[in-house]
Amino acid sequence: MSEIVIVGGGPSGAMCGEQLARTGHSVHIFDEHLAWEKPCGGGLTYKATQCYPFLLDNPSPKKLVHNVEIISAENHRVKLDLQHPIVIYSRTVLNGMLLDRAREAGCQVHRSHVHEVDTASDKPRYSIDGQWRAADFLVLAAGARNQFLPGTRPLQRDELEMTQGYFVPQTSEEIIIKFLPDFEGYIWSFPRADHLSLGICGSMSAHTSSELRSHLHTFAASEKFAIESAKFYSHVLPSPQVRTFSDRSVIGRNWALIGDAAAWVDPLTGEGLFYAMRSGELLGKSLAEGCPDKYPARVKASFSAELEFAARIVRRFYRGSFLGCSVTTRMVQFLQRNAVFRQLLSDLICGTQDYTTLKQRVLGHLGGTLSQFVSSVLNFERPASKLPTVTPAAD
Repeated sequence: MSEIVIVGGGPSGAMCGEQLARTGHSVHIFDEHLAWEKPCGGGLTYKATQCYPFLLDNPSPKKLVHNVEIISAENHRVKLDLQHPIVIYSRTVLNGMLLDRAREAGCQVHRSHVHEVDTASDKPRYSIDGQWRAADFLVLAAGARNQFLPGTRPLQRDELEMTQGYFVPQTSEEIIIKFLPDFEGYIWSFPRADHLSLGICGSMSAHTSSELRSHLHTFAASEKFAIESAKFYSHVLPSPQVRTFSDRSVIGRNWALIGDAAAWVDPLTGEGLFYAMRSGELLGKSLAEGCPDKYPARVKASFSAELEFAARIVRRFYRGSFLGCSVTTRMVQFLQRNAVFRQLLSDLICGTQDYTTLKQRVLGHLGGTLSQFVSSVLNFERPASKLPTVTPAAD
């Protein structure tokens, strides 16, 4: 393929372009914004920095955070120490760095808006300023709500989540995650190099924009975050369901979806940066080899099985109950009391523990009620045993 066009210059598009340009392909990246900010924590876990060491080894401003505080809906609090830090960037900085790498590899990056695409012919076409141009392959990396979907369906409301946020002129050394009652999502505070990313994410089909904003303002007031002069942002991100992975195509004969456009996001945590970069890399590798059909299998082997697992348990995590209390509240209570459970969740957060290999660790290291709790959330079968009595931690 002599010419490949990428619509979207975010982490997935930039990473895909870099991979292709380094193998000698002619690559054009089109994005009307290029490096821009959005309501997103901007956190990269250990699995991301292990896969892409340059995320740590660079002079760009970033924050390394080793501490996370989790707050239940009833304001139980627990702090976790992470063995490996979360690396947090401003999205403007991160996107700019990835686009610079793509340029250095040989990509031509254009601040332009693609209005329309056409994949009906052997060679896909795209329209800029009323002029149609042709390419050999079209990569769509334009986000969750893009309209360039030649051979697949758009994401539905229950496959999307709203995010709202402020960039607060304060500093901190810890991440905060706050759960809410009967709410499919959470509030976050992520410290960046010179400000806080304060935001909320919630299911688009279950919650309204005004509901999200009200929850965020209440939390900001309770934690004394000064949002009065902070700039407000809003965005829509994927939150895939089980069916998203089974009935939605991510590749056709002359096009493919990557990043948010492909819904490669963890529906439980909202983590998407690593999956965006990884999907871009895997598609780039497949195209460079002349074998684009290998892309779905490579994604499956790398991470999509994890995302499918998360999609199966996300509603039980946010809406479920255990021993008469919400799952998220019980989780915080157990974290307060059990060091082994704290280590397990810390490993999940920083990316050294995945979902699909949790069963052996849970059943081998967590006993009694705690094992029953995790097994119920993850829908694990375990040996029959009498459920012991437990006294919840005091409010």
